[in-house]
Amino acid sequence: MIVDCAIYREGHRAEGPRDFSDALDEARAAGGYVWLGLHEPTEDEFDLVAKEFALHPLAVEDALHAHQRPKLEVYDDSLFVVLKPVLYEPRSDSVSTGEVMIFLGDSFVVTVRHGEGVGLTAVRQRLEREPELLGKGPTAVLYAIADATVDHYLDVATELQTDLEELEAEVFSPDRAGSRHTASRIYNFKRQITEFRRASGPLAPPMARLSGSSQGVLGASVPFVDDKARPFFRDVSDHLTRVNESVEGLDRLVSDVLSAHLAQISVQQNDDMRKISAWAAMAAVPTMIAGVYGMNFDHMPELHWIWSYPVVIALMAVLEVLLYRLFKRRGWL
Repeated sequence: MIVDCAIYREGHRAEGPRDFSDALDEARAAGGYVWLGLHEPTEDEFDLVAKEFALHPLAVEDALHAHQRPKLEVYDDSLFVVLKPVLYEPRSDSVSTGEVMIFLGDSFVVTVRHGEGVGLTAVRQRLEREPELLGKGPTAVLYAIADATVDHYLDVATELQTDLEELEAEVFSPDRAGSRHTASRIYNFKRQITEFRRASGPLAPPMARLSGSSQGVLGASVPFVDDKARPFFRDVSDHLTRVNESVEGLDRLVSDVLSAHLAQISVQQNDDMRKISAWAAMAAVPTMIAGVYGMNFDHMPELHWIWSYPVVIALMAVLEVLLYRLFKRRGWL
């Protein structure tokens, strides 16, 4: 359950406590703070953490059951933030999301992670290499996690842009414009964009609140967050705005690609129908003339006129050539 637990004082990592239940007291005694990292704890396991750090029951319930939207909630003794890191799988061109819940107090940070591949070890190592930033307190941890999450959004958006360009090339390729798999690929890509938007879109208001750029009550100071950190969160918010604009553009573009693909299919079907109609018209001429021979009259061509058969065949050939040239000129064949 516990991935890492450490006490930080003046920007440096101190020797960790033997038991996390002693971590908060030791951190406060040392004038520092504790960062406890958890991965998918059970209810019984997390109950011990919740009691030790006096976490709010509603936030604890959200952290245990996951499947939350990105949000920021303020409680009496802590701040609760939910982030949704995005994962991109190049082999399957698929997007998936994990969840990171952050409890922030005056001298502690508790992170609860759900899902694989969204570890915070790299974030912790980066902070430990920057004592000046790490010395800012629990706010620095919140900023570092949010910054890493949003920066990865930018990387995933770039990968999706590349995939969309490949999809566009396939759609407008003359050889594969009507491929039956193209529509399913476009639809699957749109689903990936939707999954991405669910992670990045709702995060904008919390970042605006942390950066102090929102209006009214939400623009007030956020408890447990140092006001001097607002420029840092403003930078994260700016990056997030770029991500959301990029995702919006990808969503509109993939809708246009789908419309273009459907239009191409419609045009191709119309071309096929015109060709079928042209060949049917050409087949109807000899059928019509040959049908004359089904009438049992006494005075019929070929029965009493020696040249009737070759004349009729020649007439069919002339009409067929005329029809073919006519349809060819109009682009039906």
